[in-house]
Amino acid sequence: MKNLEVSFNSPQCGWMSIGFDDGANEFHTTTAHAPHKRALPELLQILSALLDENSAQDEYVLPWNREPEEFDFRFVRRRENLTLEIYQYPSEKRKQENRELVFAHEGNVKDVCAAFAETFGQLYEDRDTDEFEFNWRQPFPYEAFENFKDKWRSYGK
Repeated sequence: MKNLEVSFNSPQCGWMSIGFDDGANEFHTTTAHAPHKRALPELLQILSALLDENSAQDEYVLPWNREPEEFDFRFVRRRENLTLEIYQYPSEKRKQENRELVFAHEGNVKDVCAAFAETFGQLYEDRDTDEFEFNWRQPFPYEAFENFKDKWRSYGK
């Protein structure tokens, strides 16, 4: 298994460039701050739940969009393994028969979450310089980020 690299670049005018690369597969797109206004905090909450070894749930789906395309970020945990699948829909209708798997990665839970921790850490560090809240048109998800960092640091201890 190769390590996953995740990049969420500084937002501009309500849009954010994101990318996923594991050496064998890669996917890059832009995402919008609306209509899925809670995408970033919900992503952090999903990652936190995946790091909770006592969580009853092992599958999560995060909807996000690029207008007119929509995405589902599907996370499936099986013990210490985590699968990330990104599906793209051609419109907001989200018909299963029209979706396309555009990226898939399987890795260790801690390693996959580490890739997200790194990119969220960079977003956090650059939030003032990049005028995150103005450019993303939403506040940085501080509480969800702090909870995720705590879960990630204590995972497996």
